[in-house]
Amino acid sequence: MTTKQYLYDTYETTRRRELQFGVLREPPAPFWSHQLVVLHIARTLIDHVEAHDLGLVNVAPIDVILDETQNLIVQPDVLFVAMARRAIVRDQVWGAPDLVVEVLSPGTERYDRTEKLEWYRRYGVRECWFVDLIEERVVVMDLTKDPPAVRISRGAQCVQTSVLPDLIVPAYRLLS
Repeated sequence: MTTKQYLYDTYETTRRRELQFGVLREPPAPFWSHQLVVLHIARTLIDHVEAHDLGLVNVAPIDVILDETQNLIVQPDVLFVAMARRAIVRDQVWGAPDLVVEVLSPGTERYDRTEKLEWYRRYGVRECWFVDLIEERVVVMDLTKDPPAVRISRGAQCVQTSVLPDLIVPAYRLLS
């Protein structure tokens, strides 16, 4: 089986998905329940970030170009870019966001927890959240630590984030 290689110019004219070192990945569209959780998380982050003028929040589909020369483009479910780094946001995000959130789905969970997490770490994302609807938990990974520091929140436990330290939100609010 031959895999067609793409460059950024070609990728930009195709259906928006992810580009992994030249290989186009087109995962299935997410389910309604997945997108509902994405919206809850985005609304929570937007409310906090805008109230304190901390930066920018967006949701997929939005291209995050981690490495243009290596043709590595991802689309996290939710992302935050701190105000001091807002210059990386143009029509796409040209560099690592400060925070990415992945709402885990059975079809993409392994990919999100392995390859994608490693790219986030390698290219400078400070923090990654995995929102696990099956296990009903929010896993926060501080990628500035080696190995990454992991904090797990469930139910009424508040999500602890170093990127947005004044954010106070119980895990259950992000899972519904």
